[in-house]
Amino acid sequence: MYGGRDAKAYVPVQQSFDWEHGIIAYGASLETETTFATIGKEGVPEINMMSIQDFISIPLGQNIRNNIKFGERLKNAPTIFGVNYFLRNKDTGKFLNGIQDKHIWVKWMELRVNKEVGALKTPTGYIPKYEDLCKLFKQVLNKEYTKEDYIKQFTIRIPENLAKLDRVAAFYREEVADVPAELFQVLDQQRSRLFKAKATFGDYVSPEKFEE
Repeated sequence: MYGGRDAKAYVPVQQSFDWEHGIIAYGASLETETTFATIGKEGVPEINMMSIQDFISIPLGQNIRNNIKFGERLKNAPTIFGVNYFLRNKDTGKFLNGIQDKHIWVKWMELRVNKEVGALKTPTGYIPKYEDLCKLFKQVLNKEYTKEDYIKQFTIRIPENLAKLDRVAAFYREEVADVPAELFQVLDQQRSRLFKAKATFGDYVSPEKFEE
């Protein structure tokens, strides 16, 4: 499970297409927005690979390669998820996740690992179906979960996602040596999926437009 502080792009929870996609699109692409206390500026996105970038003792490119190779050696690689508790409404700036909502995202991940629920395929990964989240919110938090909230949280924001890909690619081209080719391939594949969705549905795509 990889999670950063992303106010604009990624949905609250999503599952990668495979090990390599998860390592690169969620782990290596993880961004954290700065707070004023860190660099005197707030809201600036910075790459923080797998949330441990400052503690990696080998070159970052080699770390990505090691993670990819590790997954290739596994008979059944673990499922990888991306989480984002800091998504904001693009118009009002208010958080779209409640503090306790993370319990629901984790429970959904558990159900996915055990193949107990389906998911919708989007350009950035598999996302929950409304009816499954509706049940979980009621069971876990005794809370009604509206279709309106679902659409706001899980709409795929194509311009913001494309901008994110550009930042990630630029970081690895300019700041990191010996980056495995797979990283740019996965980013390019995600970019292509986003452009395809944009051509069909426009810049902001409701989760209801996607299928299993």
